[in-house]
Amino acid sequence: MYRKGFSLLPGLRAYDDMLALQKRINAARQQGAIQDTAIFLEHHACITIGAKGGQDNIMVSRELLNKRGIQVYETDRGGDVTYHGPGQIVCYPILDLNNYGCDVSTYARNLEEMLIRTLHAFGISSGRKGGFPGVWVDDKRKIAAQGISVDRWITMHGVSLNVCPIMEHFQLIIPCGLKGCVAVSMTQCLGHSVDVLAVLSEMVRRFSEVFEIELEEIGEEKIMELLDHAQDQTS
Repeated sequence: MYRKGFSLLPGLRAYDDMLALQKRINAARQQGAIQDTAIFLEHHACITIGAKGGQDNIMVSRELLNKRGIQVYETDRGGDVTYHGPGQIVCYPILDLNNYGCDVSTYARNLEEMLIRTLHAFGISSGRKGGFPGVWVDDKRKIAAQGISVDRWITMHGVSLNVCPIMEHFQLIIPCGLKGCVAVSMTQCLGHSVDVLAVLSEMVRRFSEVFEIELEEIGEEKIMELLDHAQDQTS
């Protein structure tokens, strides 16, 4: 592997906190002040609305969502409405696509390939569905969502894989704005429980494999030091 980068595994975190961190890493990557970085984590329960989305695909009131402790965030990623929560692994790569052929379509397909290989390692057959980003186990059942953004060839946002989240929460939305789309989890496909940390570890490995990058795990304290230094350089 000829590329080197960082993997950050912050655990279970709020969406807005991690969005702010993504933006800081993205800015530092644009400066060349930090290596490519991939964040792997879980979120507290929330619904996010992408650039192509709208409130119409949220099927319940904000009042009900608040009672259930589910936050709603509008974002600049691609795609429509999706759900995040514990038991779902999210991957946010902040990569410089100048080092990956400056091809957004290939980048998106590689993210899907990472997920397909991860699922295969656990005995789940999956694939793509033409014209519909993400990973599917058949024509109607979607197991992983994708919503990315690219600014000056630096990526943000990413993909989410349903390992064992609370699947009833997906009934609060029209997943990805696709009527007839059914969100499924690895646990549902396999008929038994799946260890989230085992899936996360496999996903990190498959990310390295697909993107041909050697990832060094970095702690939050260290990455904040790098980001603060990068910010000082521009002050």
